[in-house]
Amino acid sequence: MKRLKKILKIVSAIIVVLFLVLYFLFVNFSSPKSNEEVIEEFAESFHKPLLTTNTYKGFEYRVVSMQKEIDTSKTTLVFVHGAPGSLLDFKKYLADSLLNTKANMISYDRIGYNYKDKNTVQKLISFEVEILHDVLKNLKKTKTIIVGYSYGGPIALAVKEKYKSIVLIAPAVYSKVEPMPFMLNFYKWKATRWLVPAIWQSASEEKRTHKSELRKIENNWTTNPSQIICIQGNDDGIVPYENSLFLQQQFPAKQFKLITIPETGHALVWTQFELIKEEILKQVN
Repeated sequence: MKRLKKILKIVSAIIVVLFLVLYFLFVNFSSPKSNEEVIEEFAESFHKPLLTTNTYKGFEYRVVSMQKEIDTSKTTLVFVHGAPGSLLDFKKYLADSLLNTKANMISYDRIGYNYKDKNTVQKLISFEVEILHDVLKNLKKTKTIIVGYSYGGPIALAVKEKYKSIVLIAPAVYSKVEPMPFMLNFYKWKATRWLVPAIWQSASEEKRTHKSELRKIENNWTTNPSQIICIQGNDDGIVPYENSLFLQQQFPAKQFKLITIPETGHALVWTQFELIKEEILKQVN
């Protein structure tokens, strides 16, 4: 009996240590990187980023540009990340030599997802569109492509001015199929909220209001005048594939193109880099 108790204590200690290690790795992996760490991410890339801080209505947010000045002869790609997410979600695209040859590229941290952000997410798609407009303000619309991934999709789609095109990657645009995962309860419950890292708290806040925000605008997506390319896997457990089918039903075929990737989940922005890159290049050219 004593031996069994000793074994149980050892096993319990190992489980606690493993939990703490995994939790530390989770927090460290999820947390936004410092300016120095962002620059270090491109250490092996021929193309070096320029990292700046913009201010809009008292909110500060980081912007990474792959050029010191916009080459007006080229198309500009502006990337909008999801929840959670960061400007580094598009690192492979930003560092790609061919894309850098063909286009200017800009990515930014949305409010609530910056490094040691003093602000949480504002939870309004309309506010996110305002921030995106602040990023876009000096760019020529006919030479700008907006790329929105996941929760960045409805932000890109809610822009009503006509741009060269909009590329949606697994966009969360349809309230009726918006899943509410059990893990969200860890943020909802006060007893466990302290366990949730800051960036995931921001994502949880955004998740809790996303359905109601979509209901305000999801029946008016067709007021967007731009050409739209939508790319999604049909095995997406985070943002159901029905989101893309919903958009396909709304838009005329001449304005909207759906590219379905079989047996692919929500991580396609990383796992299907080459395919997405080729589709982006078609829009640039």
